[in-house]
Amino acid sequence: MAVTVVVPSVLADVAGGRTEFEVPDAEATTVRAALDAVAAQFPVLGRRLRDERGSLRRHVNVYLGGESVRSLQGLETHVAAGQEVLVIQSIAGG
Repeated sequence: MAVTVVVPSVLADVAGGRTEFEVPDAEATTVRAALDAVAAQFPVLGRRLRDERGSLRRHVNVYLGGESVRSLQGLETHVAAGQEVLVIQSIAGG
């Protein structure tokens, strides 16, 4: 079984037109590993999600099982086969 990574449609232009990625569960044991697998295929997408230190950008929120990974173990949060990693970008206005 795979882990599914879902990104917002606004990022599809840097992800080959895709918003959903299947990552083999052996490669996606943590949120970090799942994002690494997608970023390996689409480096610009990876840079939009994480900074040069590999941390999530402030405006990027990642959820696993309906919970923000920031309130769990961050990027080191364990991902099980069949789970969905949902990426949502904050929208700022003024």
